[in-house]
Amino acid sequence: MPARKIIIDTDPGQDDAVAILLALSSPEQIEILGLTTVAGNVPLDLTTRNARIVCELAGRTDVGVYAGCDRPLGRDLVTAEHVHGKTGLDGPKLPEPTMEIAPEHAVDFIVETLRKEPAGTVTLCPLGPLTNIATALQKAPDIGEKIQEIVLMGGAYFEVGNITPTAEFNIYVDPEAADIVFKSGIKITVMPLDVTHKALVTKERNDAFRALGTPVGVAVAEMTDFFERFDKEKYGSTGAPLHDPCVTAYLLQPELFSGRHINVEIETVSELTLGMTVADWWGVTDRKANATFIGDIDADGFFALLTERLARL
Repeated sequence: MPARKIIIDTDPGQDDAVAILLALSSPEQIEILGLTTVAGNVPLDLTTRNARIVCELAGRTDVGVYAGCDRPLGRDLVTAEHVHGKTGLDGPKLPEPTMEIAPEHAVDFIVETLRKEPAGTVTLCPLGPLTNIATALQKAPDIGEKIQEIVLMGGAYFEVGNITPTAEFNIYVDPEAADIVFKSGIKITVMPLDVTHKALVTKERNDAFRALGTPVGVAVAEMTDFFERFDKEKYGSTGAPLHDPCVTAYLLQPELFSGRHINVEIETVSELTLGMTVADWWGVTDRKANATFIGDIDADGFFALLTERLARL
């Protein structure tokens, strides 16, 4: 089977970095057509810097990095340095990137790539706010039918919110963009907090990354050492959830995950619940199903896959 063609849309972020590394380590299954960056965890200049750092860490400077939207569609940018640190990749000491940023805007790259590839052969993998994806769909509505699937990290239902009482960060930052994507009619698979909070980096799992003894393994361990301090204090958990790598793992081993095809709507008006993913998990409305909402994960299988693949880099 040929490798699945994907575009990773990202705002690195330590967990974004791990998701990208997992994809870069699996070229027989995943062909990365490009990395597009968006403002989210940190501002755009830093997310673009961080994407290049990750590519260089993996020895994959052949992957193009395209800078995208620096603010949400109609709101001020909210960032998450309180979680990810001042740079977004706090933890390991990694050299400043030397690879160049691609000259094309991320949105133009997404549109042009989808138009030139055969219909239904490119999967979009958003790991941050959905600004770039929504902007591309607005600019070029014809690309919708070209997209094989959108597999995204974002939202929550049973786990409620992590940036407000009801909203997950990626959706909250640009709820209008999320609303456009979820109403697009494109096949969507969602990795919400409900599943990512079951993918916890325990000490034993992080020790396994560090024991790889490679620059990648050590860097990932140091990223999660930093990243976990916030979540362990907030949730009282045994480790930090690895949110974004769930997207990549789903592409590689979908059998690790289970969920339901349901209706998901985005709240864009209420001050109280802005950015909430209203997931009709129990089918209590007659609204049409528009997304596969993942609810469970084989966490041991997930970390076995992650450790095995990172060892390749």
